[in-house]
Amino acid sequence: MNDKMQDLSSYEINLDRINEGNGDTLMASLGIRFTHLSPGRCEAVMAVEKKVCQPFGILHGGATLALAETVAGQGSLMLCSEEEVPAGIQVSGNHLSPAKEGETVHAVGTVLQKGRTIHIWHIDVTAGDGRIISTVRVVNSILKRR
Repeated sequence: MNDKMQDLSSYEINLDRINEGNGDTLMASLGIRFTHLSPGRCEAVMAVEKKVCQPFGILHGGATLALAETVAGQGSLMLCSEEEVPAGIQVSGNHLSPAKEGETVHAVGTVLQKGRTIHIWHIDVTAGDGRIISTVRVVNSILKRR
């Protein structure tokens, strides 16, 4: 574990404050809520409601990728200094099983590579019964704040 990750492990993370701070954003529109944040790991849930489904009642792949990119983005933000901000530059996903309207999906992201300018994340999105819905890789570029 690198120094930045060790330093962050002592920080208290207020999930309610972070979730409330996402009002009027894509995350709020899709119903994404963080459930766990720690250095190198980020988790969130999203209810499979009509607003995130295809017309025939299954979770839209784009909503799944938005969930995964949100998890990776928040995860990278926690690993950045105050002078840095992450920006997604690549997302690649494999959709393996459908999630139906009425289910809730859970995304677990773990950092695979934390470099000075690039973070690589692996995110598995699962249904309540443990089925893997999608597996996603996200690459974030670490930029200097302007």
